[in-house]
Amino acid sequence: MEVYMGIDWSKNKHDVAFLNEAGAVIVQLPIPHTQDGFLKLDETRKRIGVAPGDCLVALETACNLLIDFLWARGYTRVYVVPPSVVNSSRPRYGQSGARTDQSDAFLLGDLLRTDRTRLQPWHPDHVLTRQIRAKVSLISFLTRDIVRLTNRLEAVLLRYYPAALSVFSSPATQIGAEFIQAYPTPAAAAALTFAEFKDFAQKHHYRHAQKLPACFARLQASYPETTAETTLVYQEEASLLAARLLEMVKVKATALRELQPLFDQHPDQAIFRSLPGAGDFLAPALLAKFGDDRQRFPTPLAVQALAGTCPVTQASGKSKFVRFRRSCDREFRHIAQQWAIASLQVSAWANAYWQRVRPHCHSDSHAYRCLANRWLAIAWKLWQTHQNYDEAYHLQQRALHSKPRC
Repeated sequence: MEVYMGIDWSKNKHDVAFLNEAGAVIVQLPIPHTQDGFLKLDETRKRIGVAPGDCLVALETACNLLIDFLWARGYTRVYVVPPSVVNSSRPRYGQSGARTDQSDAFLLGDLLRTDRTRLQPWHPDHVLTRQIRAKVSLISFLTRDIVRLTNRLEAVLLRYYPAALSVFSSPATQIGAEFIQAYPTPAAAAALTFAEFKDFAQKHHYRHAQKLPACFARLQASYPETTAETTLVYQEEASLLAARLLEMVKVKATALRELQPLFDQHPDQAIFRSLPGAGDFLAPALLAKFGDDRQRFPTPLAVQALAGTCPVTQASGKSKFVRFRRSCDREFRHIAQQWAIASLQVSAWANAYWQRVRPHCHSDSHAYRCLANRWLAIAWKLWQTHQNYDEAYHLQQRALHSKPRC
């Protein structure tokens, strides 16, 4: 006998509903988010007399300790139901809009009972893939924070110390942040000699010694003068932001170094490394988003929808609307779009597609999404067939398919 278990999860407790094959509730109970609570759920399943393999579980997240517990106990038929599917299904169970945690647990179990053929069972990725995904997520988080702190630091420096923005390529670089810490005021920078500036660069392992004269010239250029009071107000914040930036840049560099050995060990690394423009970060980032389970994305559209590169089409009768897809994995969309941009530097096909599609798009970003959408379909096919990308073969196949049929 199969039993359907719906779990409405939260931070501190979970509501669970067991349903039979007719959709009737067998047991409904809350459990705390503790080991004892998890064991209580398993004991309830035992009292019903159902084996873990005959229990079909539906919940809205794969990122919870509860799902690790279920897999460890032999609950192999786990389905992760997107929250958008749950929200859109509520009117099927009542028009008033009323809802509780208990009703959501029942809804999840019943959705799995009635719509199981439209849902994909969740199989956990190999630990190596999960390590790569965690590193990619950390690097993406650090990148966003570095951009945020850099914007704040640039705003502060423009207020009292614009020369510091011009010395090196960016205050977000290691040498740029160290310079602001060492010389936090315009007066300190103005007192520098070229010999002292050169010693500073050597001490901090600046690798572009040939650029130092130009850097020093930019530092000594004419800038608007600030008052001592304004400098006093802002110099402490600039030093603090530079220190935070320096720390985060170093952590990101370490994470990038640690990512490569993990990626090199993965059996699918050659597929993603062969993708044009993927490089040292985007290749493992794409691998992390695809994962190991080939059944998770049965069609290329499933990947494109998750990444948000394909639009949403609404058509009825003579009316048709195509709109931007907002419900997606936004980190995946950013990765795919960055890959599309990078591919233009190395792929003849990508450039030809870009030239053809750009006049029909309302912005560069729109055109990049279109290109990313095509690339994801190609990557999906390679991933499914365990093949590496070959640009010459790809161009040959496109030429064959574009020939007019007699």
